[in-house]
Amino acid sequence: MSAVDTVRFATLANAIRALSMDAVEAANSGHPGMPMGMADVATVLFARHLKFDPAAPNWPDRDRFVLSAGHGSMLLYALLHLTGYARPTIEDIRHFRQLGSPCAGHPENFELAGVECTTGPLGQGFAMAVGMAIAERHLNAVFDDALVDHRTWVIAGDGCLMEGINHEAVGIAGHLGLGRLNVLWDDNRITIDGAVSLSSSEDIPARYRASGWHVTECDGHDVADIDRALGEAAADPRPSLVQCRTVIGKGAPNKQGTSKTHGSPLGADEVAAARAALGWVHAPFEIPADVGADWAAIGARGGSLRAAWEARLARHADCTEFTRRIAGDVDLEDAVGWAFAQWDKVPAPVATRKASEFALLGLTAAMPELIGGSADLTGSNLTKTPSLSPMSAADYAGRYLNYGIREFGMAAAMNGMALHGGVIPFGGTFLVFADYARPAIRLSALQQARVIYVMTHDSIGVGEDGPTHQPVEHLMSLRMIPNLDVYRPCDAVETAECWALALAKKDGPGLIALSRQNLPLLREGGDMLSARGAYRLRAASALRQVVLIASGSEVAIAVETAEALEAAGIGVDVVSMPCWSRFDAQDAAYRADMLPADTLKVSIEAGTTLGWERYTGDAGMRVGIDGFGASGPGADLYRHFGLNAAAIAPAIINKLQK
Repeated sequence: MSAVDTVRFATLANAIRALSMDAVEAANSGHPGMPMGMADVATVLFARHLKFDPAAPNWPDRDRFVLSAGHGSMLLYALLHLTGYARPTIEDIRHFRQLGSPCAGHPENFELAGVECTTGPLGQGFAMAVGMAIAERHLNAVFDDALVDHRTWVIAGDGCLMEGINHEAVGIAGHLGLGRLNVLWDDNRITIDGAVSLSSSEDIPARYRASGWHVTECDGHDVADIDRALGEAAADPRPSLVQCRTVIGKGAPNKQGTSKTHGSPLGADEVAAARAALGWVHAPFEIPADVGADWAAIGARGGSLRAAWEARLARHADCTEFTRRIAGDVDLEDAVGWAFAQWDKVPAPVATRKASEFALLGLTAAMPELIGGSADLTGSNLTKTPSLSPMSAADYAGRYLNYGIREFGMAAAMNGMALHGGVIPFGGTFLVFADYARPAIRLSALQQARVIYVMTHDSIGVGEDGPTHQPVEHLMSLRMIPNLDVYRPCDAVETAECWALALAKKDGPGLIALSRQNLPLLREGGDMLSARGAYRLRAASALRQVVLIASGSEVAIAVETAEALEAAGIGVDVVSMPCWSRFDAQDAAYRADMLPADTLKVSIEAGTTLGWERYTGDAGMRVGIDGFGASGPGADLYRHFGLNAAAIAPAIINKLQK
């Protein structure tokens, strides 16, 4: 690389530094250190290696760029603005971190085109990038190099590499040999508390090499060395870690290299000193015309590549199917038909986890975009069907991933797959282990990613494994996550319906909680009743005085309780409520019809009663478990905790008589 190129690249990088420190200073909030330290690396990446086109930000064969160190969001906002994306505008950047600006404190995928995923919770961007790389390799195996031939690039900091999820993600990527994944490690040796050496002494490159990764390094401020290292990473058939040795806050003469630049504005005096040190004589938020033109040329570089790809797609034999998969639309009526395709084979009674397997038999056969998996519980979650062969480094066309005991890594990777597009991921574990995956489940909902979580062993019905494996508070805590549809079907019919509903929702995740124990068949099919979240399963025969509301395995208990009360002359409705969020979305008239004001409303669920008062009211009854479970046969535990008609019916009669 010539001296002229080196000077030009330094000037381009300084534009990133200037915008970053100006935006943080104006907001009086933010993280200038990482953008200033990684500006040189990012400039080389975007100018020489990244395949993208700001004029078509959703081009399917673009490289994916993930800023895992999302606190350094101004690095990404500056890059998007400078390379010619429609937004952020310079006014957006002026209002960085202000209400209404798409330049949020951490990058949000729903705010700006070019932000591939929401990042900020450290390590999750890295792990989502693993999922993007998985989706790329799978689609490449299905549709060939002509349509799918791109890379995933990640900028990650020390925090991303320290978080526990990093170990899970690194293991998955190394095992699958994801050679199109390249991670650029901002090795500035600084965290918020100070030097990395205060808290860590591990040999990070050795850990990656031991996990099957290629590792190289570069001087993160030497343009030629950066270019060499990125080229080496792209050429290696293994996933690559590029150790970029950088100075945090590069350019701020009195604060660079210290934690003072990490999460605070530099201050007016230091900004002025940085301008002088960098030779940047321009006013805040001002990009000189020649620098802007050079950056615009970098952004325009991908236009011809995208046009050539579109020409290949138009004449490709699989054009229609590829376009369909990328669009990601799933017709609910079709999904219902596929979910019930094996209905004649479903036994009764049957555990809903087994009913889920029967639904998946039809769904996975009809939907080649479905990619399944399990966190080492395939035989318990029942997520594998004959249509799903294993995916491996030797066969990326496979559609089943053995994630190992990596619940968090699995969930984050599924987010990456969903955000990449072209595939719909689902993965299983026990409901109690939702706690291990919860941060990624939350990001599924925040990012509006269609990920299906299959969580079995959903109650004390787990039995002898005891309280450690018996979820109690989990359903309620998951229902609190906005935009997450939590389904708990009561039988095989509801299970198939919940699968169809989860797949048809394009803008958010679904979680299906399933029983280990067999449950009776309470419906014979017919209308798609689960779509409304709750419905009247049994209407009162006598004058209605009570409404029993239940989910999952407790709906059968509600039916038995209703029969006992009806025998005593008390009219009882049974309302099955497989999905709270869907019921809450119904109009007031429907909700009032299901839960009439002049009745005693009683909830029955084998979990915490907290939250059910929104449906029962303070005057109602809530039957559940407000402690931990116990070890013993499941049927014995239901009796022990009073979750049966023999205990519930007398309590309701006593309540009515008061």
